[in-house]
Amino acid sequence: MFVCPDKKCLKCSRLLAFRAENIKKFPDYFNAPVPSFGPIDAKVLIVGLAPGLNGANKTGRPFTNDYAGDVLYPILKKHGLAKGNYEKRKDDSFELVDVRITNSVRCVPPQNKVTGDEVKSCGTYLINEIAEMKNLKVILTLGSVAHNAILGVLGYKKADFKFAHGKIHKLEKHNLLMINSYHTSRYNINTGVLTYEMFDEIIANIKKILTK
Repeated sequence: MFVCPDKKCLKCSRLLAFRAENIKKFPDYFNAPVPSFGPIDAKVLIVGLAPGLNGANKTGRPFTNDYAGDVLYPILKKHGLAKGNYEKRKDDSFELVDVRITNSVRCVPPQNKVTGDEVKSCGTYLINEIAEMKNLKVILTLGSVAHNAILGVLGYKKADFKFAHGKIHKLEKHNLLMINSYHTSRYNINTGVLTYEMFDEIIANIKKILTK
């Protein structure tokens, strides 16, 4: 059975050191590997980069209390892939419908940047999670780090699957579709790399795929 890393996970020394700093600075924060959000029997898995310092690292739920979640969650709800009220905290009434959300790296990294070794270390949890998702049809990767993390754990050559926003890749060995999107980060929205309309189109397309 899939087991999310807990506070005893000691794989990444850099992340452990950063966690120790944050425990001192923010003793009321979650400050631990952030577990996935959503049902294990979901048909869609959304994979992000890593918890935000004052977002998931604070609340203990992916994309919660940060700008990326402010973009992601309302659009999921608009398309019937979530319900309840998103109030930026783990104990609100917000629920995902047929969607599960996780990150390539489960611990908050310094400057929101992860290393290749950290992605590889967390890959064990990612591949085990995917194996437990028996109804999985679509993986949505938010950004190139998540894109490469999925290819890595599933054993595909990165050169054969170039990241491009809106691109749909067929992962034939696993009977899965992988869809690329730019990350819903504040930076991407503010610079116009990603717009609400662009991301809305991604989620609308996923909804169509699920209803076929």
